[in-house]
Amino acid sequence: MADKLNFALVSPERELFNGEVDQVVVPGTEGEFGVLPNHAPVISMIRPGALRIFDGGVERRIFVDGGFADVTPAGLTVLAEDAVDLASVDAAKLDQDIKNASEDVRDAREEPKRLAAEARLKRLEALKAALTRR
Repeated sequence: MADKLNFALVSPERELFNGEVDQVVVPGTEGEFGVLPNHAPVISMIRPGALRIFDGGVERRIFVDGGFADVTPAGLTVLAEDAVDLASVDAAKLDQDIKNASEDVRDAREEPKRLAAEARLKRLEALKAALTRR
């Protein structure tokens, strides 16, 4: 049997994944990088994008919105600020959420509300970009 990578994906709310996989491609702030079994230790910040998990010829894509990736001899741990399985995203609802968020940015009169609306819009647009990339 080939070596497997021990991989854990954790958000502040819960552990989203914990198991052995063939490979994980991480959207690092310095660019994407692949992690295979026996990878050299590294710590990287994560940019918003799709975390790609490969196992047995199947690819699973999970949107992560920031966080850290920690590669050790024991495996890979991703601590994500937020994570959404792209298979569960309703594209039509996402488009409507982006439209609503754009209106919220336009209508915001106070700076704190505008900044919050801009942050939400930026996250939704990053989620849309991750959903449309293959």
